[in-house]
Amino acid sequence: MTRNGRTSAVIALCCTVAGVVLVGCEKSGGQSSKADADASTTTTAPPEQAAGGSRFTGTKKIKVDGRSVNVSCSGRATEGRPAIVLMHGGGDGLKKMAALQKTLSKRERVCSYDRLGAGASDKPEGPQTLESTGKVLTSVIERVVGDAPVVLAGHSLGGLIAARYAPDHRDTVKGLVLMDATSPTQNADLAQGIPESARGPAAELRAQTLAILQGKGPGKLTVRDGKVRSAGDIPVEVIKHGKQYLAEVPEYGPALERAWSKGQHKWLAVSSRSKPSTATKSGHYIYLDQPDVAVRAIERVTTQAGDPAKAPQ
Repeated sequence: MTRNGRTSAVIALCCTVAGVVLVGCEKSGGQSSKADADASTTTTAPPEQAAGGSRFTGTKKIKVDGRSVNVSCSGRATEGRPAIVLMHGGGDGLKKMAALQKTLSKRERVCSYDRLGAGASDKPEGPQTLESTGKVLTSVIERVVGDAPVVLAGHSLGGLIAARYAPDHRDTVKGLVLMDATSPTQNADLAQGIPESARGPAAELRAQTLAILQGKGPGKLTVRDGKVRSAGDIPVEVIKHGKQYLAEVPEYGPALERAWSKGQHKWLAVSSRSKPSTATKSGHYIYLDQPDVAVRAIERVTTQAGDPAKAPQ
């Protein structure tokens, strides 16, 4: 469907700040069709029992507190290297990250999963919080890698969840890659960036996005603002988009871009070994627009996490 620049910018911003599907959001990113095709070819295989967890290749459903969670794993574990867990943005699912997983799994053990309310996983029984969605992540990690270390690589809302989760799970999470992660102060950023007096598309954007952040999205996940807590000295890469597409939002766009950049900077406080970068040719979907940037960052962090003596490059 053809849309003018103003409408496209508003839809893209809804995807970015709320991490949910509004009209047309699922078409964001230039390689989504390829990603879905790669995911559809993944075959389900019986799990292979291994020390520390249940290792399998393919897709399967696991039960977490009575709810079905869709999980995909590929690649072989390598001694001394953590497993990688990919975390999709809101309104997406593991299919969106299938091409990234396929590339990484040539060298790494990689798993992804659909959060409750997304993809092929069950809907949540009731409202979710960052704590409850974190418990689902813990169960997934325990089932796919046991007590082995992991690197979390999250996009948008998935990045926020990963960065909130890591400080409380330092024994498991040994590295983070945050790809245009939702700001830790997204509610305040948006309320300040688009005042209540706004009219037109910006006003609609403000109302819809704040509602989603208050738990009215498909996953019923409430996302509250909070100070960034430290996960220690684990290697972290924070990648922000380079294409200034948010600036297209009439009147308020430039301020929204500045607020988004500040939000990315705030995530650097999650570790004393954080490294910022910009995907200069990318919009919000960095792993689709510039997959090489995402792959290199995840592989660097995985290498550094496997050898703590290595400083960020």
